[in-house]
Amino acid sequence: MIKTTDDDLGYMRNALTLARRGLGQVWPNPAVGCVLVRDGDVVGRGWTQPGGRPHAETEALARAGERASGATAYVTLEPCSHHGRTPPCAQALIDAGISRAVIAVTDPDPRVDGDGVEMLSGAGISVDVGLCAEEAAQLNAGFFSRLGKKRPYVTLKCASTIDGRIATRSGDSQWITGDVARNAGHLMRATHDAVLVGSLTAMQDNPSLTCRLPGLEARSPVRIVLDGRMQLPLTNNLVVTARDVPTWMVTLPPKSADQSGRRDAYIGAGVTIVDVDPDPEGHPELVQALGQISEKGITRLMVEGGGQVAASFISAAMVDEIVWFRAPCIIGGDGLPALAGIGVNDLSDAPRPLRTGTRTVGGDIIEYYKIQG
Repeated sequence: MIKTTDDDLGYMRNALTLARRGLGQVWPNPAVGCVLVRDGDVVGRGWTQPGGRPHAETEALARAGERASGATAYVTLEPCSHHGRTPPCAQALIDAGISRAVIAVTDPDPRVDGDGVEMLSGAGISVDVGLCAEEAAQLNAGFFSRLGKKRPYVTLKCASTIDGRIATRSGDSQWITGDVARNAGHLMRATHDAVLVGSLTAMQDNPSLTCRLPGLEARSPVRIVLDGRMQLPLTNNLVVTARDVPTWMVTLPPKSADQSGRRDAYIGAGVTIVDVDPDPEGHPELVQALGQISEKGITRLMVEGGGQVAASFISAAMVDEIVWFRAPCIIGGDGLPALAGIGVNDLSDAPRPLRTGTRTVGGDIIEYYKIQG
């Protein structure tokens, strides 16, 4: 039983808000928030810093100083108990003299996994676990997915007309959604570790895939292109700016001298090459690709398209969440669909995501879906 109060709930939600500041900036570490409260006053706040260090608890303790003694620590994830590049946060909380810890969710990392709670309890500190557990688990779904599934948490983002089209038959696609919706899309990029597109989209749109919201330009994610044949022109924006914004290409091992030379040219431009084996159709094998991306530290991946890539992720059951931007516009059946064929013959075989919410952004609508299992 969780022995908590309304005040506890408020402080933990404060800690969750702080934790969200780290999304997209702290991989491969989790985004954690910590609030220290003594005698009803907040004496320290902290969240995981860019690059994953310092940890939230360290930041909060530094701000609190001697006032941390006797305080209650509200932490969104179990404090670490192992020695890494820094001493364990559980020990830091003990040394600071806190009297109580309220922890949202335990850390499934095998190096922690309950040891942080045990360390705090063993030092005579009162520990309550489970307050806002669902919110905290969702916040770090990417970290948990990387540990448990060996792949990032995947969000498929689509922007289409109300009839599910992303371009006219001539390929005209800019802009289907309005300014407010596009800003919401940029904010999504800022909270993800990486954004992925297929080579066709990269060639047709020549995108930057950066976050262009004022003040958040530095929060642009790693850019990933699925390009098994290494077709992307060296003059493409993603290649030209690869030294400024990290850019990865998921491709197949070269089979000729020409391909090896092209690969070297990408590397020379600053692109990181991620080699994977081909699937039966000769495309990069998605499960292996996501495993490789995960090994490099990515926890939250945003897939932006196009239709063939979106269909590939859906067909491979590699999507956890769908965020669908829908504009009040109709193109018709000769337009380009947001989702290519996924081979559904019977309705009973059709994926049925759970809609978890909707909201209006300018003249457009965003629909949120979770895919179970």
